[in-house]
Amino acid sequence: MKYPAVLSFADILPELDRFDAIIDARSEGEFALDHLPGAINCPVLNDEERVRVGTLYKQVGSFEAKKLGAALVARNIARHLETQFADKPRDWKPLVYCWRGGNRSGSLAHILARIGWPVIQLDGGYKAYRAHVSAALEAPPDLQWRVVCGTTGSGKSRLLETLHDLDAQVLDLERLAAHRGSVLGHLPHEPQPSQKMFETRIWDTLRSFDASRPVFVESESKKVGNLRVPDAVMERMRAAPCIALTLSRPNRVRLLLEDYEHFARDPQALNGQLDHLVQLHGRAKIDAWHALANGGAMPELVDQLLVEHYDPAYLRSIDRNFVQYGQARVLELNDIAEQDFIKAAQSLHVA
Repeated sequence: MKYPAVLSFADILPELDRFDAIIDARSEGEFALDHLPGAINCPVLNDEERVRVGTLYKQVGSFEAKKLGAALVARNIARHLETQFADKPRDWKPLVYCWRGGNRSGSLAHILARIGWPVIQLDGGYKAYRAHVSAALEAPPDLQWRVVCGTTGSGKSRLLETLHDLDAQVLDLERLAAHRGSVLGHLPHEPQPSQKMFETRIWDTLRSFDASRPVFVESESKKVGNLRVPDAVMERMRAAPCIALTLSRPNRVRLLLEDYEHFARDPQALNGQLDHLVQLHGRAKIDAWHALANGGAMPELVDQLLVEHYDPAYLRSIDRNFVQYGQARVLELNDIAEQDFIKAAQSLHVA
């Protein structure tokens, strides 16, 4: 094969996990929005340089812009060779891509190939990859979905984590979305990914599953924080058999106090989130909840939120959205100790 070899994503996909490196030659801003799974960012033009070249192209002309761009690209590729690629052996096999046209990835791939590395360049770049992901999520694989249902605080996320630790197949949408899926679900110091990155994470997880084994997923709504679960994936989930996880209300309060400890340390942040519920519950109720938060009465506040907000909302929606919930297998947790979740997970994983 002559290198750099320019291949379509369909040709590359069977070998995607076998490359020694997947190199995204786009700028750091483009990379942050979304990229191929496992890719590293080696910009041949950074965000500021792209603006400089683009401005020169518009204001002066393509020739001057290309001269500047070539100098910047050469300088950046040299830096990557002296740093990130300096210790790579002769048989190191990277995949290189950029946005679409191939100018940026082509420059990098050409030099890597001239050195002697067997480099592959993705034809159509990120845009071709993104088209594949979008199409795949519109027609997800036929999997044996098992939907873990349960009221807020019943331990659904912990059960999924335990199942994953036992090598069960798990699609943890809240982990992929960096959000716990409710008005209080924002994770401190961890922003949500872009919608495209969320979909990349879902696609990458789904492609690893064995269709002959069950896939466990939580009974999410269509949106997890600001991110939307792809419609076709949601349709498959909502048509699947359900598991009804139950836990006593006092234990649910204990679990939520553990999982949302950051709000106990920062009642102002909690009150800011509670303000989103004014239209549902009225100003007087929200002010009363503020008072509980400010006074450190977190167990009482959590209990009231379960009884007056979360449980009614769950009961209104679960039967309507998950058609097999009426025939759900009931799985009762006695406590929230690690061993309780291991026992529950083992009962599902071997079933």
